[in-house]
Amino acid sequence: MRSTSPGPTTTPGITPVKLARVSEQTAPEHRDRSETSGDEASAADRLRHGSSFGAAAAAYAEHRPGYAEAAVRWALEPVGDPQPAGVRVADVGAGTGKLTATLVSLGAEVTAVEPDPQMLAELRRAMPAVRSVPGSAEEIPLPDASLDAVLAGQAMHWFDMDRALPEIARVLRPGGVLAGLWNVDDDRVGWVARLAEISKRKSSVTLTTWRGSAAKSRQEQLFGEASDLFSVAEVGEFGHGQARTADSLLATIGTHSHLLVMEEAERARLLARTGEFLRSQPETAHGEFTLPMVTVVLRTQRR
Repeated sequence: MRSTSPGPTTTPGITPVKLARVSEQTAPEHRDRSETSGDEASAADRLRHGSSFGAAAAAYAEHRPGYAEAAVRWALEPVGDPQPAGVRVADVGAGTGKLTATLVSLGAEVTAVEPDPQMLAELRRAMPAVRSVPGSAEEIPLPDASLDAVLAGQAMHWFDMDRALPEIARVLRPGGVLAGLWNVDDDRVGWVARLAEISKRKSSVTLTTWRGSAAKSRQEQLFGEASDLFSVAEVGEFGHGQARTADSLLATIGTHSHLLVMEEAERARLLARTGEFLRSQPETAHGEFTLPMVTVVLRTQRR
């Protein structure tokens, strides 16, 4: 059953989803010029947002949450049951190492792969003993069939999936796991839903939008083009939470890409308005509170 409250030990909601094949989608050569132009604009926007984090690497490392341990265990379950110790994992798009840290704590043999030099420097500063390499989902500097699992935390939506999926399939052994993990705010909670509106986090996925259309959309976008390489995907949800104050939550919000690419004056106005909201709510105005979240997972296996 799905989790109904934040916490590290809730039970996932698991839903198998059939992946669409290329023949079931619109082939590129059959798109009109406006659709192609829209695709190019979307790719450019994805690149602009995805490359914005380096300048905020230190703040990202300090303020972004990790992932529910139960979610990471579930992602690795097909190759790490009953224990993930010794499982060979690449954390692709590792950033400053939020997911890497959980994988290390579970005893996995981790290689962190990250394209941004500033983010990679933060990861290496925090975890000097962890193997880390420059690279990306589209160019993973590891041998063929050398991994049991490839995981991506808060990163897979930045990948160029046409290139990334065959590359990920190359480094995975048959039966290996590919999983994307995302922390989403639990907007079933009233103040969290209002915060999403005020801070323009409606541009980010919340639990409601994930359950509504985002999960299906991401499955189609992420896996639809390579269903000959990967099996039917499953979706898991795991309750999670992060201890915050009004000021530290404001700092977390400031590390989101839609704020990082804003003009400075607009960013300042938005953060000021969001800060006023947080300091006016009884749940967030005084001292430390828990930001309710859910770690959602898409999991599939190499054929």
